[in-house]
Amino acid sequence: MNTLIECIPNFSEGRDKFVINAIAASITKVVDVELLNIDSNSEANRSVYTFVGKPEAVFEAAFNAIKTSAKLIDMRLHKGAHPRIGACDVCPLVPLKNININEVSIISKRLAQKVAQELLIPVYSYENDAKNDHRRRLETIREGEYENLEQKMLFPEWTPDFGYPIFNAKSGAIVIGSRELLIAFNINLETKDVSIAKKIATLIRESSNNPSSLKGIKAIGWSISDFNKIQVSTNITNYNNTSIIKLFETVKNIANKLNTKVTGSELIGLVPLDAIMNSASELKSKDNFYSENNKEIIEHLAQYLGLNEVKPFNYLEQIIEYKAKLVNTENCLLCNS
Repeated sequence: MNTLIECIPNFSEGRDKFVINAIAASITKVVDVELLNIDSNSEANRSVYTFVGKPEAVFEAAFNAIKTSAKLIDMRLHKGAHPRIGACDVCPLVPLKNININEVSIISKRLAQKVAQELLIPVYSYENDAKNDHRRRLETIREGEYENLEQKMLFPEWTPDFGYPIFNAKSGAIVIGSRELLIAFNINLETKDVSIAKKIATLIRESSNNPSSLKGIKAIGWSISDFNKIQVSTNITNYNNTSIIKLFETVKNIANKLNTKVTGSELIGLVPLDAIMNSASELKSKDNFYSENNKEIIEHLAQYLGLNEVKPFNYLEQIIEYKAKLVNTENCLLCNS
């Protein structure tokens, strides 16, 4: 039986094609790993890579990518819309097939140790690997961002989990940990007022504990000049608790109350098929659309969500199960075996 994990490292570079391609090459050179997607944004100045493979191969590919970013990205020069603390800002590892979260945790901790020892980059553990509850959430670790990291590390409560509490000016720090599947989903607003997106984000994020908050939702509001759009940028940490369609409908309702409207949305990276099909099922009860053809079901949902508004949505490229099967059957990482 194939044992597979997914890795989704986020790097603080979304503009320089040489750097973006060099990081990709450091991943693809590893046998038994398949790079499924690279999502780059120049305004955020960030690239999100998604690759899957056998555990030891993913371990090697992740370290290679982090090492390459440490050589080629200088955080002293970095500017971008997305919060970040390092050249490789965060590197989550996710159980995908025939492996559980605790087994993945062992691998992610080994990776953290190797990065700290060999690259001299301070590492913070998060999510399932967090040693302290106040470090479990990525956004908490990122508070103050790279610009305040040197001072932050002077406080005992922010001593790195791996490595010495010595500021690495070029690479910053990195957050590494095991977690369950997460969906990055951005919702586009008609307004040009970014404060409205920020207000919606505050209302819906789980940590706000208000009547509109949604379980497992992290959110910020921002402006993306690449698309000339104001977005509510979200992470769905458990799509069984809050589905894509529920999140979309909630934002749409709040936007209407704030005298604007939702115009479409954007999926960042890859999404599991059942998250799409679950949302499609919820939509079916809303508009009575019926089909037994997956392609038609997915395209109907994509149209309703406006997933093609800022860039093309291709389900063959952005749904994990479809994308991974675009290789020969004998090399298909996600096929039954």
